[in-house]
Amino acid sequence: MLIEAVGYDHPDAVRLVEAIQREMVERYGGPDETPVTPAEFAPPRGLFLVGYVGGTAVACAGWRSHGEDAELKRMYVDPSVRGNGLARRLLAEIERTAFQAGHRRVILETGDRQPEAVTLYRSAGYADVEPFGIYACAPGSIYLGKVLDVPAPAG
Repeated sequence: MLIEAVGYDHPDAVRLVEAIQREMVERYGGPDETPVTPAEFAPPRGLFLVGYVGGTAVACAGWRSHGEDAELKRMYVDPSVRGNGLARRLLAEIERTAFQAGHRRVILETGDRQPEAVTLYRSAGYADVEPFGIYACAPGSIYLGKVLDVPAPAG
């Protein structure tokens, strides 16, 4: 997988984020309503990554500054290529780039209807953190974080 930094409003990013939202509707009955803007994912305060396999955009993830932390948002791998380690590679690149930007922790919010995501994050060293953001009191939300002691290896 080739991982490229793109704007949050890049056509490939937009298509993948729309796919995320469709999946959220299927799993939760509605889209993820977390407010996001393209500017939040622009360096130096954030970054949005798209993963390409054979020239096709199949995965994405971004981070945005959340105080001193980097908040992971919009992590997604197309169902047709899941189970091939792409999410783990993308997560490592998120951690590496967030660390390079000066962040020492990545935090995220996910939901209890995404057990495969929770398994991925926990197996990558993420542990429970205090609730934050607009879902801080939402039932079913899971808050995880990871201290970035050293840069994660690139892909």
